[in-house]
Amino acid sequence: MLFEIVVYSIEAALKAQEGGADRIELCDNPGEGGTTPSYGVIEVVRQHLSIDVYIMIRPRGGDFLYSSYEFHAMKRDISQCQRLSVDGVVFGMLNADGTIDKKRCKELIDKARPLKVTCHRAFDMARDPFEALEDCIEVGFDRILTSGGQSRAIEGVDLIAELRKRAAGRIIIMPGSGVNEETVAEIVSKTEVNEIHFSAMSHRDGGMVYRNEQIAGMGSEQGAEFKLRIADPEKIRKMRELVG
Repeated sequence: MLFEIVVYSIEAALKAQEGGADRIELCDNPGEGGTTPSYGVIEVVRQHLSIDVYIMIRPRGGDFLYSSYEFHAMKRDISQCQRLSVDGVVFGMLNADGTIDKKRCKELIDKARPLKVTCHRAFDMARDPFEALEDCIEVGFDRILTSGGQSRAIEGVDLIAELRKRAAGRIIIMPGSGVNEETVAEIVSKTEVNEIHFSAMSHRDGGMVYRNEQIAGMGSEQGAEFKLRIADPEKIRKMRELVG
């Protein structure tokens, strides 16, 4: 079983490797579902990890219908990732009608080679999962990250299993979203997948001694600026025990 851990910081990337991850997906902005991290962060992570490093290519949060300016930014980000010697990139683009934007996805895939390419959960926002499956295969994605069209993979487990069967080895199907110690065994058993994606999320206190109590979370979660999101090595090891 191959474990991909989604991380949002340098420390989380290091913790994921410590816990035995096979690969990381490096992102920024967890509250937006992940966007492209800075080149500085990518470079430092690449220099200090021996496992595979995949980078989220997503210029903003929101939907997956991108302007020509945003598409150009995605191409530039892929070029920078190649220069930094990462192993793969992760993206997805849709048309307004809910179909995979095959033309522009293929352009990005061709540009990214020889890097590996994952279609992220834009797939779950497509109008027809089986149509989207065939489109992803046609344009050359190596794998699809999916929750089975639901908020959590455990809720979409039947569709994930059907996608894997229909893929018939032509593309890797990798469940993700809400995968944890309580759900991983059932997801793997029912889908018979060989790769799984999760965060192993934990938090630790930041190092600030002085704390301005008048500002809580910079407008978001209460006190969030004093909590650092990391990947928990023990959670990763526990998941390995659960699924082998």
